[in-house]
Amino acid sequence: MDDLRLKEFAREAGADLIGIAGIDRFKDLPQEKDPQAIFPETKTVILLGRRITRGTLRGVEEGTNFYNYLAFGQSWLSERFLALTTFQVAEYLEDNGWEAVPLPNLPPEVPPMGVRVKPDTPAPNVMLDFDDAACRAGLGEIGYCGFFLTPEFGPRQRFQMILTDAPLKPDGLRMERICPGPGQCQVFCPLGAIKGEKVITICGKNMVVAQTDYRRCSECKNGAMANPYHPAGKPDRLAAVCCRNCLDSLERSGRIKNQFQLSFRQRPVWVVEQTVDLFKI
Repeated sequence: MDDLRLKEFAREAGADLIGIAGIDRFKDLPQEKDPQAIFPETKTVILLGRRITRGTLRGVEEGTNFYNYLAFGQSWLSERFLALTTFQVAEYLEDNGWEAVPLPNLPPEVPPMGVRVKPDTPAPNVMLDFDDAACRAGLGEIGYCGFFLTPEFGPRQRFQMILTDAPLKPDGLRMERICPGPGQCQVFCPLGAIKGEKVITICGKNMVVAQTDYRRCSECKNGAMANPYHPAGKPDRLAAVCCRNCLDSLERSGRIKNQFQLSFRQRPVWVVEQTVDLFKI
């Protein structure tokens, strides 16, 4: 299988990002988080990403339109645009004789929702950690605030995955840092949800990540939204003030490649106290 032609096809199908990891990079994971629990013949894990356009965040940044993000940054982006890209790449693999298992990015926190069908297999449904997998595929890192960061777009993307038995050349791991670290990020949350920090190690890369009280995030009225798939999942914070602060900081410091004529933040950031639910007005 020609990995370069596959990547070319994926980009033609709309992918902004594509990362390839051999299954050996997942050998340290428990069975209930192992791609081979879903497809035992997996040789390669492919991550496909599409950007959240910066303009999609504009209405939230100004505090005047939240539903544009819900469509173009969340539901339509994942369930239509990115899903179509993922399906077309899966078709391409299967047209060339290799099985392809497309997977949506569902919350890895979701507990098992069934009973074991065999004593040596985990209970369904197995939910993979896409941020972890994207790191193993060389696409970027988990930043201090818990967002997956790529050198192209910072936190502005969503991923889906394909498991395949096709033997593909893996991409190199990305060891250089994108996130500047805890110093500046600790002030990005207006609710004090950061309660400490921990070190996450993936394929030999150590990342200092905040220990976040996601109960506080679920109460945040500054752009955070409930997980659209399951209540056990973390809140969607990609339009929240913490993520928008992160994006603005990364752009101003030249840490991401997708640059613009004007800076993202043109006016003082707004913050709403936890007394008004903007989605019930």
